[in-house]
Amino acid sequence: MRRVLRAAAALAAVSLAAGLAGCGEREQVVVYKQGKYQGKPDTKPWSNAPGAALYTPEKWTQGDEQSWENSLKARNMTQNEYTRAE
Repeated sequence: MRRVLRAAAALAAVSLAAGLAGCGEREQVVVYKQGKYQGKPDTKPWSNAPGAALYTPEKWTQGDEQSWENSLKARNMTQNEYTRAE
């Protein structure tokens, strides 16, 4: 009989501890401060290093906006169905 009461008390203590563990959760939403951007600052797309040549037939020079735009135009021409179909 005592064994059953001890097991029931242990089970009640475990369930109480598990129930209270959810009460300590913190707020996960970022608090907005007026006029201050708290995210990661963005960079210009042409300032990144050129990626793998899967979709870009011509690589651009890092930091050169004109070469990046030329690479985009070349990629768009290879993916355009109207220019590919004969």
